[in-house]
Amino acid sequence: MAQSIKISDEEMELVRREAELSSRSIAGQVTYWMRIGRSIERAPEFNYDHIREVLEGRRSPDVLSGEEQAVYIDELLAAAAEETPEQAAFFQERREAGLGVGSDANGEIVTQKSAEKA
Repeated sequence: MAQSIKISDEEMELVRREAELSSRSIAGQVTYWMRIGRSIERAPEFNYDHIREVLEGRRSPDVLSGEEQAVYIDELLAAAAEETPEQAAFFQERREAGLGVGSDANGEIVTQKSAEKA
């Protein structure tokens, strides 16, 4: 019997994009990734604790196997894409000062007119 799950909008967009690129349905893409993840976790040479230690700066990425390095890079890129509280505060101050700069949904740079020019 099919089941429903909730995932974030960002993750869903990633699933949709990868499904389209791979000519799979959304369910097919999620199932495919689940099988890969399960296989990696069951592989004797794969250790997610090593990846976590590298992400935390306690080990060098050089100690990771090829499979572990691929997951490490994905995790690193995902972490880099997330806005930190410091970044959020910085950009909020800029917006309030009329100095807001960022990008739109298409990645195009947008600026906000200063309050004096508006």
